[in-house]
Amino acid sequence: MRVKKVLIVTAFVLAALAVIGAVNQFFVLRKAHSSFDNYYAFRGCVELLSKTSSHGICKTSSGEVIKIVEYRGRWYLNNDLPPCFFGSCL
Repeated sequence: MRVKKVLIVTAFVLAALAVIGAVNQFFVLRKAHSSFDNYYAFRGCVELLSKTSSHGICKTSSGEVIKIVEYRGRWYLNNDLPPCFFGSCL
């Protein structure tokens, strides 16, 4: 009986931690996609190579050159846009 309660409490705590982690990730990503500067920092860029109103190219701390693009008022890594289903994009 006691083991069963411990398992239930453990499962509840793990589920709560998973929900907290998911909510935290939602807000981190929401902030990152909200502006070029936030996404630039989120991707670990250390050098801005070029920037226009719709895209920017930067170099990350690992030396990789990436392109950040604006799509529907939010910023994303080029070729990593949100999926669209039945005319509605996430």
